[in-house]
Amino acid sequence: MDLQLQAQEILKDNWRDGFSIPTAKLYPFQWLWDSGFVAMGSGYFDLDKSIQEIKKMFSGQWGNGLLPHILFHSETEKSYFPNFDFWNSNINKGAPHFPKSSGITQPPVFGFIIHQLLKGNPKNEKLKSFITDIFPKVVNAHRFLYNYRDHKKEGLFYIYHPWESGRDNSPIWDDALNRIEITPGSIPSYQRRDTQIMDASERPTSDKYDRYVYLLELGKKYKYDGKEIAESSPFLIQDCMMNSILIKSNDSLIQIGKEFDFDTSEIEEWQSLSTANFHNKFWNDDINYFVSYDCRSNEQILHKEIGGLVPVFANLANKSQVEKMASYLTNIHERGYYLCPSFDIDSPLFDSKRYWRGPVWPQMNWMISEGFKNYGYTDLSNIIKDDFIELVTKLGFYEYFESEKDKVKTLTKGYGGNRFSWTASSIITFLNND
Repeated sequence: MDLQLQAQEILKDNWRDGFSIPTAKLYPFQWLWDSGFVAMGSGYFDLDKSIQEIKKMFSGQWGNGLLPHILFHSETEKSYFPNFDFWNSNINKGAPHFPKSSGITQPPVFGFIIHQLLKGNPKNEKLKSFITDIFPKVVNAHRFLYNYRDHKKEGLFYIYHPWESGRDNSPIWDDALNRIEITPGSIPSYQRRDTQIMDASERPTSDKYDRYVYLLELGKKYKYDGKEIAESSPFLIQDCMMNSILIKSNDSLIQIGKEFDFDTSEIEEWQSLSTANFHNKFWNDDINYFVSYDCRSNEQILHKEIGGLVPVFANLANKSQVEKMASYLTNIHERGYYLCPSFDIDSPLFDSKRYWRGPVWPQMNWMISEGFKNYGYTDLSNIIKDDFIELVTKLGFYEYFESEKDKVKTLTKGYGGNRFSWTASSIITFLNND
């Protein structure tokens, strides 16, 4: 069976009642940015499922606009921690009672996702009708970020939990997490499920997980949207990638709005403020890279990490910046690595196997490849694409992959969950989006 047919079979197998799970056992619910990328891939062979996927995700949107990062469509599935009862999101009156959800969000991908679907199906009347219905809900999800998470009113929103970034275990969070002191009684007792299913050497450490739970409890204390979060959270970061994706999705919504004659004045105001402050906050001339910003220590987080490449996807880099980042990736490629490693290969914190500390990630490669293609770096874009396809061909449809080529020669499989939805959808999108 060819790669594309295998990918379609995986998406069919991971389909539940109107939504996709990332993979069986490890992630049995609906995740926000996974759902977005799955909808994009599904759009090439089953547009109705793409529409259902997005509708199902927005069925869990809160009254304040928050789009939760997990929807627990089943309240009997107990194989995942933290489950809906641990989140207790209904302490916020705007959280729906069904589906139950988490109390944090993830990268705001749906603006550019629905735009991708529209570009691929410009005359589909069902899709156009769906976009008319979903557009204000996507706008409201962005409004939440500007109203509740932009504490400095500069058009750049913060996260207070690494899980919101989608890059849970990245080394760029280490210093902020290390500020959290875990003392007896500071967090409730809990039992992880992920390390019972997966190799613990691929997963975040127990020390990290204690801090994840601490931040979850802090959010819960302030009903997940209180201004006290910005005032008291030891972890308060304006993430370069999250804000890049917001700006990319804003731009997509503005383009859709012009086509459909929707009012986009509010989005354009947000976009003007966000883009005006983006470069000063996130570009660093010393390392020639986009970085994130720690609002507690009031300084940039000086690491070359995969999220710092996503401004290229959002068309936020100038010519000089793109050249420098292209040179950085070309150098990594020439040194025997698959693109794109999720962390700086020259850092002592690099770990080519552990979650977000060095491996290659499918959906990241798609965004970065697409970005460099749009800047005219066709050869580099194709390397990023071909490296990912080669990894899937050699190692299977896993969640993420070893980045060192010499190590890949010794492996028979990738890392994390197998038959993974965003890996399948990324293959489909790459193979149909030349």
